Amino acid sequence: MRDIFPSRPARAGRKAGKADRVEPQRFHHPDFDKLNMRGWKAAEKEGTLPSAAWQQERAWALRMGLTGSDSLTDKTIPTFSRGELPHYAGINTFLKAPYIEDVTKVGAYDAAIIGIPFDGGTTYRPGTRFGPQGVRKISALYTPYNYEMGIDLREQMTLCDVGDVFTIPANIEKTFDQITRAVSHVASSGALPIMIGGDHSIGFPCVRGIAQCTSKRIGIVHFDRHIDIQEKDLDERMHTTPWFHATDLANVPAVNLVQVGIGGWQVPREGVQEARKRNTNIFTMRDVEELGLAETAARALELAWKDADAVYISFDIDSVDCGFVPGTGWPEPGGFLPREALELVSLVAAEGICGLEVVEVSPPYDTSDITALLATRVIVDVLGTLVSHGKMGAHKSIIDKPVKIPAGTDVDGQGWGTNDA
Repeated sequence: MRDIFPSRPARAGRKAGKADRVEPQRFHHPDFDKLNMRGWKAAEKEGTLPSAAWQQERAWALRMGLTGSDSLTDKTIPTFSRGELPHYAGINTFLKAPYIEDVTKVGAYDAAIIGIPFDGGTTYRPGTRFGPQGVRKISALYTPYNYEMGIDLREQMTLCDVGDVFTIPANIEKTFDQITRAVSHVASSGALPIMIGGDHSIGFPCVRGIAQCTSKRIGIVHFDRHIDIQEKDLDERMHTTPWFHATDLANVPAVNLVQVGIGGWQVPREGVQEARKRNTNIFTMRDVEELGLAETAARALELAWKDADAVYISFDIDSVDCGFVPGTGWPEPGGFLPREALELVSLVAAEGICGLEVVEVSPPYDTSDITALLATRVIVDVLGTLVSHGKMGAHKSIIDKPVKIPAGTDVDGQGWGTNDA
């Protein structure tokens, strides 16, 4: 390898035995062109993005939060915090997106965040019921703009947060019914359902909710260290069982289930036996290393999409090496690096999806919110990928059996004795 900083011979100093400081010799690189670097191209792309939605949000903030004090130079700052800024303030929805209290209006948005605060399917460390809160809180750190993608979600799509499913802590099956009902409502509306768990038992009712809305065939790409396909655990449908029951659905065949990252010392043999019986598709971490990220994604997509009409992504945060994600119920060393996980999930999402779940974030075990932050990053990277590849809204074509769920009777006011509109 050429030494690009060769040393010049030292010159003797004025004082005996002392040499002058050696200056490195730097070579000029005539072939270097910064205009061909991704960094500069990203900077140029920012200049092509619109800003109308951001201007509208700032005007809305002044209308809703009152104009700021006369001493402020920046006249876009309201008295009461509204919208994205400041990042440390406000009522946390995911990415400071609008909170849609009336869920019958969710169909007006491209995608909807659904919190599923449930850890009744946990078999070791509980705490994932606080996952939606943790992810929403740290998501305030982000803006809707990604420099490398050249995407501004606020300008190029619409996103809302419908809040949390009312789960039943002491009853798994009733909770499953609630989750399926919520997801089927959002999917039927045309909004893309984005679920924040919660333990991985929610995978089954989430997929069931989408499957109820369509006669089309659904494939699943499942990122995890655990196989999660045994029939029962501790005599219940726990977080080790979602894919047994999901692939029992008529339009979710097991041959379209692709599991990426499986391995380690926490894979029950009962699950392995069931995977073998159902002829699923399994990529270990060593497979990913040997194939490379691009080839792994290509093969996963081929298997998940074979004779299928849509693909669902299930991302278990413990698929990432536990050194990066301490806040999870079943930590396992040897998983993905964060950069690898983000690249893979984006490659899969680029072909379009019918839903996304991110599960097993357990804030009580987290450190400085880093696990919840990575979960946030998975979601925004998937959304950005869908926008950049023109796949946002592609899932609507499979919804041929929309579910109609009745709302309660009209009432005045919103509780607490108010009558605000």
